[in-house]
Amino acid sequence: MSNVSDLRRRNGSVMSRVGSKLTLILLLGALIWHPARTQTLIVTHIRPSSDTDVRNQYFIRMLDLALSKTKGDYKLVSATSRMHQGRALAQLKSGVGLDVVWTMTSKRREEELLPIRIPLLKGLIGTRLLLINKSDANKFSQITAATQLQKLRAVQGHDWPDIEILRHNGYTVGGAASYDGLFRMLQKRRIDYFPRSVEEIWQEAETHADIGIAVDKSIVMQYPAAIYFFVKRDNHLLARRLEDGLNRAIADGSFEEAFLKRFNEIIAKAGLSERYRIDLVNPLLTDETPLDRAELWFQY
Repeated sequence: MSNVSDLRRRNGSVMSRVGSKLTLILLLGALIWHPARTQTLIVTHIRPSSDTDVRNQYFIRMLDLALSKTKGDYKLVSATSRMHQGRALAQLKSGVGLDVVWTMTSKRREEELLPIRIPLLKGLIGTRLLLINKSDANKFSQITAATQLQKLRAVQGHDWPDIEILRHNGYTVGGAASYDGLFRMLQKRRIDYFPRSVEEIWQEAETHADIGIAVDKSIVMQYPAAIYFFVKRDNHLLARRLEDGLNRAIADGSFEEAFLKRFNEIIAKAGLSERYRIDLVNPLLTDETPLDRAELWFQY
């Protein structure tokens, strides 16, 4: 009887250990096959170009809005260092240090990266006012033809698509590598004007008013253009979440609410309908640009 009892105890102990191992295996299996239940999506985005650059705030807000409309935990993280646009796109393409960039679209960018084709600024990026040296205000007020403006010198970031757009339309444009350097060139009158989108220009003019920079009051340049979120070509999960989230925000009105909260006042301030309008062609747009979705574009 003693031997039988010992055998039963040993068998029970073995079965207990087997059961414990089986339970552990099942738990590990659940973690392996269902990572989304325990993981938070970390999304690293670009940093501002300088201490005075506030342009990113709206885009971070829209990034947060889009992700909040979809299922799954997420956390937004700013990149560890500042970088110019060309470097940011190169890092995104390689998958090192960045998960998402917002930038003006072009054929090349849509070939190299994965675009989420919803214009985050509703096309305002192509509505351009002019930063000028305030001592030249009278000269610009007398411009009544595009040919007059084409004779003057403009400037843009050296890796911005706007350079190609302006040159394609017959304008003389120089490039600068430094964001702050663009304003110094205007201050020192190395260039005549600096076209800026209507949503950027007022803050930039205020920030640089002490060096004699002002907003021209008479001209608006207009071309179809869009800023999209871009992700790495194979990051389909993040792309789907962003596209789905943005479309949900458009449908429920929260996209429009965020847009108007940020831009309604400055659009009114620009007095666009009272300016001399110069329309330009944008050769960089792809056939996939959603120009047929009227709700995605601002009209004036």
